[in-house]
Formats: sequence, C-alpha cells, structure tokens
Amino acid sequence: MSNTTVRIAQISDAQAIQAIYAPMVEHTAISFELEPPTVEEMAKRIGSTLPTYPYLVAERDGQLIGYAYASQHRAREAYRWSVDVTVYISPEAHRSGVGRALYGVLLPTLKRQGFHAAFAGIALPNDGSVGLHEALGFAHIGTYPEVGFKHGAWHDVGYWRIALDSTSPPKLSVPFSEISLF
Repeated sequence: MSNTTVRIAQISDAQAIQAIYAPMVEHTAISFELEPPTVEEMAKRIGSTLPTYPYLVAERDGQLIGYAYASQHRAREAYRWSVDVTVYISPEAHRSGVGRALYGVLLPTLKRQGFHAAFAGIALPNDGSVGLHEALGFAHIGTYPEVGFKHGAWHDVGYWRIALDSTSPPKLSVPFSEISLF
C-alpha cells in the first residue's frame, strides 16, 4: 500500500469529492443533507471555503480517497476563534490512516491560523468517526438527542472538541489564504 498524500483541495477535485460524499447523503445519516449536492455545488463549496479555512484532500495511488475542511462554527462575532471540522473518507480507505493523515495537517494549520478550538459533530451511532476523533484528542462534550430526521428515523448528534490555541486574549485569526501550508 502506498503512502497517503495530503494537499490543498482544488476546484478540479469537486467531482471526486462529490463521489465520496454523495453515497453518504443518499444511504446514511452521517450527513443530514437529504439530496447530494451536484459537482458544481461542491466546486462552489471548495471555492468559498479556501479563502478563510483549509480544505484538504488525501490521495493514494493517484486516487482521491478522503477530504477534510474547517468551517465557521457560528455566525456571532465572539465565536470567530472556534471552527467546525469535517472529514469524509472513501469506504475502501476506512481504517487505513487517511482520517489521521488529514487531521494531521488540518489541526496544526488551524492552530497556526489562531483558532482556539475545533468542534466535530458526529451523527450517532458512528463508532469509526468517534474512535478517530477520540484517538486524536477530541473530547465528547455533549449530545443533541433526536436532532435530525432522516431515512424514517430520528438521529442523535454528538459533539466533540479539541483545544488548539490557549492564548488569552486570543490573537486575530489569519485567513487560510495567508498561510503557507507546506
């Protein structure tokens, strides 16, 4: 098995990203979207994320096998030092270190940007995602019971947090477009 390479996502990755994400939307409650976004919509999401937050992809043997990105935690100004993080891995690459590789770049980058904490919401049950996040140091901070309805059932979402930067008062966060990743 070849090594996993992590790099910044490009608009041209939208089709491969959509191919990983669409089955999660269609067949699971991992995502609370009800209809898979189009390739064009995924391209817009990549383009709108990158100026402010990292959007990364993992490749192995020339194939895109996973992606991760950060996004705004909440709109109110005092939340600006917190970010939400998301990771999706192609099923054939589960449990092969891809999530760890993506977070191994994403989390230090967010810290360099000046973010204080990262939060991950996980639709439950999802032992693989919970295991990955806890192995990386995320701590469970609570669960919203029956917060989403999909595929004929109510689903809980658990929330996990990891500290990034304990500077107090916090420094201004730096947009991703101003960070040198590698």
